[in-house]
Amino acid sequence: MNPLKQVDILIDRYPELIQQRKNIIDAYSILEKCYENGGKILIAGNGGSASDSEHIVGELMKGFEKSRKFSEEDKKALLDVDNEMGKILGENLQYALPAISLDGHSSLSTAYMNDCEPVLCFAQQVNGFGKEGDVFLAISTSGNSQNIVYASVVAKAKKMKTIALTGAKDSKLSELADVTIRSTNTRTYMIQEHHLPIYHCLCLMLEERFFGKENE
Repeated sequence: MNPLKQVDILIDRYPELIQQRKNIIDAYSILEKCYENGGKILIAGNGGSASDSEHIVGELMKGFEKSRKFSEEDKKALLDVDNEMGKILGENLQYALPAISLDGHSSLSTAYMNDCEPVLCFAQQVNGFGKEGDVFLAISTSGNSQNIVYASVVAKAKKMKTIALTGAKDSKLSELADVTIRSTNTRTYMIQEHHLPIYHCLCLMLEERFFGKENE
C-alpha cells in the first residue's frame, strides 16, 4: 500500500481533519527523511500527552501492524556471535524505528528538576539526546506548555525539525514548529481524541514505507 493511502483512511474516519491533510503529509515527509538519514525521534508531552508520547514509541520501536522480521543476513550475524542465543534473538527480535519518549526518564527528570530549573527538564533531554537531522515531536493540547516550548527552542537551535500536535488555536509552539498538526477542537480531552488517530496514521505510514515489502 502507498503510505499516503493511510491519510485517506484517516480522513474517511475523521472528515473534520480534512484541512490537516497537507500538514500530516508534510509531517510524514519530515519523519521519513529523518529515518532515511539514520536519525531518531524525540517525543514529549504532559499528562495525557505524556501517555501519548510513550504510546508512539511503542508503535515505532516494534511491530505495529507488521511483524518486521529480521533478514537472514541479520539472523546470521547473531548466530555468529552465539548459536543458541542467536537463534532465539533472530526468531524474536523485530526491526525498530528509533524513538525516545522524554517522559520515560524519571530519575533524570527528577534529578534535573531538583537541582536545576524544573521547566527545562525536556529541554535538557533534547540538549543531550538530540542532534541535527533528528525530529522533536512536541505534543501540547494548548500549544503553550512551557516545558514543551523550551524544548522546541533547543531543538531549533540544534537544527532539528519540530512537529507539533496541538489544538485548534494558534500558539507559541505553532510559531516554532516546522509543521503543526491541529485538532479542530479546543477542549483538552477532545483534542487528545484527535491526536491518537493522527499519530497512529503517521506510524502506519512509516511502517509501510520502511517495512511494507514484508507482505509483497
